[in-house]
Amino acid sequence: MQRYGMVIGVRPEKVEEYKKLHAAVWPGVLKMIRECNIRNYSIYLRHFPNGEYYLFSYFEYTGNDFAADMAKMAADPETQRWWSVCMPCQDPLSNRAEGEWWAKMEEVFHMD
Repeated sequence: MQRYGMVIGVRPEKVEEYKKLHAAVWPGVLKMIRECNIRNYSIYLRHFPNGEYYLFSYFEYTGNDFAADMAKMAADPETQRWWSVCMPCQDPLSNRAEGEWWAKMEEVFHMD
């Protein structure tokens, strides 16, 4: 099992829309997440003193080929439609790696 933490900005005017979307995630999207070996998935929201909003996501990957599973998810038509309504709410970090939307974070501590 591999743990992942990722971060992305949220447009202030879209925070409530993003929260409403995630209060009722489409069943097909949840099914695809599970089929792609993602477990224990959470997204947290934080409003920073400078006025910016950020999302932090955490999930555990239980599969054997992360790249293949992410390609499978990206190819799914319902997931693509879900992303098309979520992405306008998000504001990717300017220093994210090439090809990333959500910026991966480095794990610096873990305790079971």
